[in-house]
Amino acid sequence: MGKPNRLNVCLPCSSKSTGALQKARPLVCALPHRTVVRTNQIKVVEVSIDTWLKLPQIIKILRAKSAEGLSFHSILLELLAITGTMAYSISKTFPFSAWGEALFLMIQTVAIGFLVQYFGGHTGRGVSFLVAYFGVLALLLSSLTPAGVVTALQASNMPAVVISRLLQAATNYRNGHTGQLSAVTVFLLFAGSLARIFTSIQETGDPLMALTYVVSSACNGVITGQLVYYWNVPLDKRKKE
Repeated sequence: MGKPNRLNVCLPCSSKSTGALQKARPLVCALPHRTVVRTNQIKVVEVSIDTWLKLPQIIKILRAKSAEGLSFHSILLELLAITGTMAYSISKTFPFSAWGEALFLMIQTVAIGFLVQYFGGHTGRGVSFLVAYFGVLALLLSSLTPAGVVTALQASNMPAVVISRLLQAATNYRNGHTGQLSAVTVFLLFAGSLARIFTSIQETGDPLMALTYVVSSACNGVITGQLVYYWNVPLDKRKKE
């Protein structure tokens, strides 16, 4: 066998390294190292944003005292995807840093779901939703739930997210406006899904994982486009409809 190509190996810094290797190493290793650093930086930003991603949406609903234009079925499907990620990560004993943002997203999404019912005049239904959801969550996190069920729930994440976005897009189209959808939350969701295409490729190298985020970005892009398109819809027209 021939000698291994040393330039393909990322050697650690060492005072014993020869001058030639010290010169070659930065040229070979600088790009991968910079890519890893950049990926980690993007990941930190993603997690930071996810912890408060839906707060602008909650604030907008509370200020308007209305959840007009928000699809409750879309919220339920999104909550299904978030819960699947959280339950699967806990069952696999992943570190909190790997799924912690899902906890914050879950709390905010549950709050939005309740507010949609509350401002829609269905407070009792909203309370039932809270009780039912946290009951199911407790069951999923208990030893009573087979591991296969949690894995299947995780596998349904992307279809749930895609259908969720399409339901919201259909609601916007049917209404002729985006109602109380928060522009800040919508734009951050779109930007975040685009960023995850890059980070998923760098962290996993899995083309299927990258494809799921491409599809998610496309769906988020549709809603973002609708938000821009319906931006100047007159308020009186919304009220008439």
